[in-house]
Amino acid sequence: MNPISFNQRHVIFKSLRACILLQIMEDKSCLLKKMEISVSEAEKRTGKNAVNMQETYTVYLIETRSHDSQNEEESSVPDSLWRRYSEFELLRNYLVVMYPCIVVPPLPEKRAEFVWHKLSADNMDPDFVERRRIGLENFLLRVASHPTLSCDPIFYLFLTQENGWKEAANESGFQAKADSRLKALNATFRVKNPDKRFTELKHYGDELQSIISHLLRVRAYFYSFTTWYKRIEWSAIEKEMGDGLQSAGHHMDVYAASIDDILEEEEHYADQLKEYLFFAEAVRSVCRKHELQQYDLETATLDLTSKKQQREELATGTVRTFSLKGMTSKLFGQETPEQREAKLNMLEEQIADGEELVKAKNLECEDFMKDAWADIERFKEQKNNDLKEALISYAVMQISMCKKGIQVWTNAKECFSKM
Repeated sequence: MNPISFNQRHVIFKSLRACILLQIMEDKSCLLKKMEISVSEAEKRTGKNAVNMQETYTVYLIETRSHDSQNEEESSVPDSLWRRYSEFELLRNYLVVMYPCIVVPPLPEKRAEFVWHKLSADNMDPDFVERRRIGLENFLLRVASHPTLSCDPIFYLFLTQENGWKEAANESGFQAKADSRLKALNATFRVKNPDKRFTELKHYGDELQSIISHLLRVRAYFYSFTTWYKRIEWSAIEKEMGDGLQSAGHHMDVYAASIDDILEEEEHYADQLKEYLFFAEAVRSVCRKHELQQYDLETATLDLTSKKQQREELATGTVRTFSLKGMTSKLFGQETPEQREAKLNMLEEQIADGEELVKAKNLECEDFMKDAWADIERFKEQKNNDLKEALISYAVMQISMCKKGIQVWTNAKECFSKM
């Protein structure tokens, strides 16, 4: 059988994307309502990388199951496939570029951060891999439940096609559309009239990231302050009070042993906080895109104003501001009527093009702000619900921990009273 050429493959993927998009758009509900999605397990593998060197890496099993059993039987796509973390990264980069007005859900951390010392920072550690598996599943569920992102054909291919989805993503041209960091930094410092809402939102993203980082950093050090329970050896040097101190120490040892379990349970809540630590960066990404668009609009407007001024100066023969052109005219004389007419015609064309460009940039900014703010409101509602649930659960856990502490100190008090 002859191999498929690049052009044939391009046509196949283009047709496939169109068919998938049509099928998804026919049903306005999100993909998650039509398909079960899970990342069920992780597996360590060894192979050669792009530079032909041996490496060890982790792959994750994505399982999908259609709610429509009839379609599931007829479909030829696999129910499960393996993906590397780097493939999840490529998918998210694609979504960020193609949907700049959306707060794209973040991926879990690639390497462990803010860990307390009993947990390993090794990204191959089984506990860390398991937590990342849960985070990757959460990422897919977030995207699949989003009203816009879930309709993306590349996302559907990522879930259902073992091969070919990367080629389809690259053919979208998203890498060429990605804004450079230098351009974004330039826009941040040079934009003059950004929308006040986005300025406040960017500041909120900065504050949110700072606060969550501080909470996680404090928690990482908390473990060292709980180990003192394990170091009570006072009974060894007190003969008269030794029995009471030893009995109280036994209760504290039991409490100290439970602290590790509590901290491990807390790791679940820490991961929820980490998700919103990375969500803060996603919010700022939307703000930076607004700054880029606003900067492009201001640049186009400034250029149009300059062209109109040049036209007026050329038509009246007066130069309002100091320029090289004005100095040249004084030194070498005025232009001929034919030269002036040709330049006027050229400026008229440039002005017409500039007016169309400014109009298009204005419309682009208005559409972006409308769509972005709608998604920001959706994100805020999601954030409030998630953090409310997490904080309530965390409070319940702390209440349980405090009850254990009260019981320990009640028992210790009885031991002390018998000394």
